[in-house]
Amino acid sequence: MSTVVKVKLSRKIDDSYAIVIGSGLSKSLGKQIVRDGFGGKYCIITDSNTQKIFGKKLLSQLRSAGAHAQMIVFSGGEENKNISSVEKILEQMLAKGFGRRDCIVALGGGIVGDVAGFAASVYLRGINFVQVPTTLLAMVDSSIGGKTGVNLSEGKNSAGAFYQPKKVYICPELLKTLPENEMRNGMSEIVKHAIMFDAKFFAYLEKNLGKIMKLDSKTLEYVIKRNCELKAKVVEKDELESNFRRVVNYGHTIGHALEVLTGYKGMSHGEAISIGMVSEAVIAYEMGLMKAHDIDKIANLLHKIGLPIDLPNIEMESILSATRKDKKAVSGKVYYSLPAGIGKATRSKGQYGIEVSDEMVRNSLGCCDDNCSCCCENC
Repeated sequence: MSTVVKVKLSRKIDDSYAIVIGSGLSKSLGKQIVRDGFGGKYCIITDSNTQKIFGKKLLSQLRSAGAHAQMIVFSGGEENKNISSVEKILEQMLAKGFGRRDCIVALGGGIVGDVAGFAASVYLRGINFVQVPTTLLAMVDSSIGGKTGVNLSEGKNSAGAFYQPKKVYICPELLKTLPENEMRNGMSEIVKHAIMFDAKFFAYLEKNLGKIMKLDSKTLEYVIKRNCELKAKVVEKDELESNFRRVVNYGHTIGHALEVLTGYKGMSHGEAISIGMVSEAVIAYEMGLMKAHDIDKIANLLHKIGLPIDLPNIEMESILSATRKDKKAVSGKVYYSLPAGIGKATRSKGQYGIEVSDEMVRNSLGCCDDNCSCCCENC
């Protein structure tokens, strides 16, 4: 005879937070963070590049505002987005005496935000953190929604947690310190949001691309604001990616596979997602979900931005194998988030993740022809 003891943990949690967007915000950011009061002490986590550009200045601002603040720096680059980097950060935080009521400031691009956020989620079983994104990609996508994590050797973002920041501070003027390729990386995610949610916004991007790439303040602030609005609506509807939030994975199934296969060095995240979006748009066309002229519009806009749109010379079977190891795969079945045209996501039987067979991917992406090197049975 057994005895049952119940542990009742029913509770309601409000993890709402604000995204503050303001030109010139960086001049008084430290004072603003201290005023908002998310921690007794502040630990800036950043990479070696951002440390030089704005890290030392923010550290000085925090201290001038009366806060006890220190900075931890790790080597930048996708190859350093791993468990080892997180472990080193946690060890340093413990040595510096940070406690449960203190706060991490994630200062940098998407890699910094993911690593610092993951560190916040596990340090002393979870402490506060805020996001200060410094790249366009981080401002419009990765800093919003609480996805934190690191890469494993065979899978991108395969270890992580949903852990929401307390606030996001966006300083558009920081983009002026970055090389143009970082702008292109961010634009890939902006285009993705427009394709999946807002046809009018896609048209706006086509019309105003020149101003955006020249960092016109008014245009850039609107683009960032609109993207934050779109991403926020997705997160509000499906925080833990049980269904609807999968739409923002458009381009990422093929894209993540390419990143893994190139060892996170052969191409940037934005470049991989650009190729992934065009490839997955072709899959959607072959499945009868969208029209050819929409693929042309997507490819043309990405090409004008300066992003690649063609699959690299990688064997198709390697790509397919990598997609099966993606965190979005379930029991070996690969699910794609596909557009149903510009401004609309595909939903099938109530689901936004669509199972796509390897055969469909091969046929859609032109694998099976006389020059095929994928060694598949149909070649």
